Amino acid sequence: MTDIISYDIIIIGSGIAGLRAAISAASEDNKLKIAVISKVQVMRSHSVSAEGGTAAVIQDDDNLESHIYDTIKGSDYLADQDVAELLVKQMPFEIYQLEHWGMPWSRKKEDGRIAQRWFGGYSYPRATYAQDRVGFFEMQTLYDTCLKYENIDFFNEWFCTSILTYYDNSFCGVTAIEMKTGEFIKFKALAGIICTGGAGRIYSFSTYAYSSTPDGLDMAYRAGLALKDMEFVQFHPTGILPSGILITEGARGEGGYLINNKGERFMKKYAPNKLELASRDVVSRGMMKEIDEGRGFKSDGGVDCLKIDLTHLGIEKIQERLGGIREIGIKFSGVDIAEEPIQIRPVCHYMMGGIHTNIDGATEMNGLWAAGEAACNSVHGANRLGANSTGECLVWGNITGKLAARYVLNRRNSGTSSPDIQQQQVIDEEKRIYDGIFRGRGQINPYEARMNLTDTMDSNAHVFRTELGLAEGLKKVRELMKSQWRHVDDTAREYNTNFINVMELDSMFRISEVILLCALNRHESRGAHAMLEYPKRDDANFMKHSLAYFGGPTREGPKTDWFPVTFTHYKPEERHY
Repeated sequence: MTDIISYDIIIIGSGIAGLRAAISAASEDNKLKIAVISKVQVMRSHSVSAEGGTAAVIQDDDNLESHIYDTIKGSDYLADQDVAELLVKQMPFEIYQLEHWGMPWSRKKEDGRIAQRWFGGYSYPRATYAQDRVGFFEMQTLYDTCLKYENIDFFNEWFCTSILTYYDNSFCGVTAIEMKTGEFIKFKALAGIICTGGAGRIYSFSTYAYSSTPDGLDMAYRAGLALKDMEFVQFHPTGILPSGILITEGARGEGGYLINNKGERFMKKYAPNKLELASRDVVSRGMMKEIDEGRGFKSDGGVDCLKIDLTHLGIEKIQERLGGIREIGIKFSGVDIAEEPIQIRPVCHYMMGGIHTNIDGATEMNGLWAAGEAACNSVHGANRLGANSTGECLVWGNITGKLAARYVLNRRNSGTSSPDIQQQQVIDEEKRIYDGIFRGRGQINPYEARMNLTDTMDSNAHVFRTELGLAEGLKKVRELMKSQWRHVDDTAREYNTNFINVMELDSMFRISEVILLCALNRHESRGAHAMLEYPKRDDANFMKHSLAYFGGPTREGPKTDWFPVTFTHYKPEERHY
């Protein structure tokens, strides 16, 4: 095999955003060559695990402005309001487009129209769903559609390691390892789209797939691009014990109750109007207060928790709308949710932050876009509403795919060919991963270092944070980074998952450092960032996005900055649910 593979567009990541981008780009011109590179097989992308719904205004008695306002309010007013408007206005098209491609949306029994249900933080039941397997069915629909295009090629089980640039800060490709053979390959292209998802496996108790590590974020970060709003990590209220697997918000949307050890629906104290259907940050804080004040349960493993009660919904409704989580409860917790409440606790679920982009998903690098959870176009601000994430993937997958295709076609029409790869970048990357990691030496077990890292994030950057805890966490992470964990015991070339795992850990350390530092810099409580020393939102000083740039290999740490928030119609006000 040649060590250079040439395409017009490279899409890194094969989740909902990546597949939607591929379809969008391919439909612009059937002569464009598009590569989708993924470290997993397509249908193992983490997007398949999305359960509850995709929000859109499709009913006659709903309206776009309501969805826009709910999204901005849910963001604790840190969302860029023009971006929120774009999401909401594009979503009805995406719902119907998926339908035309074969998406099996759940239906209303009375008239057969697409069904919707309540989700937290909304003023209308606008979460469009397919039982409780919406991510799986969206992925299946998109993947089947991709296969209709002969100009889309999939590179399954390839691990991208770095972004390659030309002298004028233009994207020109990536380096990647084919996991099957261990070959180190250069991909050359005029345009790229990063769709690598979130970084939730930097926490131990997490809803994310084990493959959800911050490789894509770190590639962009090391290439000189900013990461934005990384301090905002969403903790979903209902992760089951001990695995952390998600109980969808759709369970509360269908009428599930959160209860403490006194049998109380305690959310009436924290969100008297919305109760369990307040925004996720509000519900998670309410839950942690109940636990901290002694009204939680003890799990079999000794972990403090609460319970969600779905028994009153009845077996028929549970089987029809929540059959997937019933199966999950039985398999992973030994609890049938139709017969008894199940233990739950707030769990790391989503990153509001990501690669800094503009409203169209364009990064600070020419010819490079980002979409989905890997991107931060500021649509979610400080807190994401449930069912807006799959929508974000669809909308900006479509937008970035089109823009990347048109960028390539314009370059072609102007006579511009793909620039040559700068060989020194490739040499530097080979040294980083082979000399620095694969042939590294050390006494520290990298898997133990990873567990220490994720446990540190659980302890020091959870629902409630303190300056002391964040500072201690940052110190601990930096100490771990300096320890001798960079080594690979497995010397095989083929399917060397040990090598892949240690490269993932390398990225996990840098992104964890960014999260902790940005959290320390934000002296307020807003959305998912709740600081005990600063319990109020401070619009005068912190109505702004955080930025973090790579400090370089000398380990100076991230360089931080701020970026303004875009307002259109809505002035910030105190949130009440």
